[in-house]
Amino acid sequence: MGGGLLVAGTTSDAGKSVVTAGICRWLVRKGVKVAPFKAQNMSLNSFVTREGAEIGRAQAMQAAAARVEPSALMNPVLLKPGGDRSSQVVLMGKPVGELSARGYFGGAGGSSPGETRHSGRQEQLFGTVTACLEELRRTHDAVICEGAGSPAEINLRRTDIVNMGIARAARLPVVVVGDIDRGGVFASFFGTTALLSREDQAHIAGYLVNKFRGDVTLLEPGLEMLRDLTGRPTVGVLPFAHGLGIDEEDGLRVSMRGAVRESVVAPPHGADVLRVAVCAVPLMSNFTDVDALAAEPGVVVRFVDRPEELLDADLVVVPGTRGTVRALAWLRERGLADALARRAAEGRPVLGICGGYQLLGERIEDEVESKAGTVEGLGLLPVRVRFALEKTLARPVGEALGERVEGYEIHHGVAEVLGGEEAFLDGCRSGSVWGTHWHGSLESDGFRRAFLRRVAEAAGRSFVPAPDTSFAALREEQLDRLGDLIEQHADTDALLRLIEDGVPRGMRFIPPGAPLPPARREQSPDRRGDSAGETPAATGVPGGIDSLEGGNT
Repeated sequence: MGGGLLVAGTTSDAGKSVVTAGICRWLVRKGVKVAPFKAQNMSLNSFVTREGAEIGRAQAMQAAAARVEPSALMNPVLLKPGGDRSSQVVLMGKPVGELSARGYFGGAGGSSPGETRHSGRQEQLFGTVTACLEELRRTHDAVICEGAGSPAEINLRRTDIVNMGIARAARLPVVVVGDIDRGGVFASFFGTTALLSREDQAHIAGYLVNKFRGDVTLLEPGLEMLRDLTGRPTVGVLPFAHGLGIDEEDGLRVSMRGAVRESVVAPPHGADVLRVAVCAVPLMSNFTDVDALAAEPGVVVRFVDRPEELLDADLVVVPGTRGTVRALAWLRERGLADALARRAAEGRPVLGICGGYQLLGERIEDEVESKAGTVEGLGLLPVRVRFALEKTLARPVGEALGERVEGYEIHHGVAEVLGGEEAFLDGCRSGSVWGTHWHGSLESDGFRRAFLRRVAEAAGRSFVPAPDTSFAALREEQLDRLGDLIEQHADTDALLRLIEDGVPRGMRFIPPGAPLPPARREQSPDRRGDSAGETPAATGVPGGIDSLEGGNT
């Protein structure tokens, strides 16, 4: 079996995805055959592999960092939220059901008709998850695993398959990443370790500080004290890096900060900039579709949620969403639907992608996603949509605006195009409104430039797309930057030892250890720490997702 490492985090968004990708790129540049792995992911940002399997977009990005083809083996369980309390469960790339948190984790039956037979579904998943990891380790020199949220989610440890559950089962050493930019990183490292059982703590091999600003010598006394307290080294201090531009898992965080990336917009190639407004619809999915627009010099992209923010936009994008009918109601409630209709009447460009395309049509028949029945769309495209039980998962290739286009499809809605002036991928154009189910189409450089020229013409802007922007090359540069961060700022010798040799022996136990569940506390009122041996908190294996990745909501 090849070597392995689990990258955990003190919190969600601590930088696990970035660090995992960086380690993969650093290793592959050394000639190591490496693969990424995340047992269970919760994300509305997904991707379709060549074999037609749906996985988390972050794992596809990590596969690109490792220079391997993405596979369902790399993300066997994907949870796609459909609201605050339910998610679609995608197993080995295919949807298998819509479950509440109770239905997924188990409990006294499901919360909706037909859910009972799926109750406790996570108990069936551990064998699948470990088999996928074993296959990757059999065919690769190393597998770098990403955890979810924090391994110290004590309410979820009994059913964990993504953090310490998989680390214990696969005998993986664990490096814990902490975001120092948030503050409290030392307490986070210590507290995370101290809330784990003795058996789980034995796998915690070190810490990695992420997003550090300033003079690292000022941090070193704290790192020494942390080692004295825990017996574990810090294996790297990664500096804060602006504008990494990697695929993220949580679209809400991006829409809330009102920008696509932190990088500065490059000067325009022509006389004018082009302004793109993206409607931040509920349950927004695959917001990465607009990354290729943001990569163009002179294109300014922002996420908006008010109608007045559309006034100065040269292009409005209505992105994909896991809740088409819900997004449609949201647009109407906020006055954005009327603003889109005014744009269309004035001949000002609008682009709908996937769910955004569906709601721009005349009518939606949905007995699958929202179960709302027949709902009137915005009527800006001559399209009628019917939701099918079977999800379309495809990697289409075609032509539009005289250019070759590649994309991927992830949708239940089946669109019937009834007219329009021009075919547009699998959709159509009517006046200044375009619509398609294809995600990722704007990553095709020639097509993106042709589309932006059409937008600039309709908007009356003297904008000229740069002739040499290669989105694929830009992505490679960003992945190399991640590899550089690891190579230059991490203890790579220590990381190699962990990957090759496995879990270090003799890791110090930090009290108090994992607390007993309430039922066991009543039976053991005199429990002291975790020294009596393995506790129930350390024995379970299936389940486990964090607050941003699907559990604590």
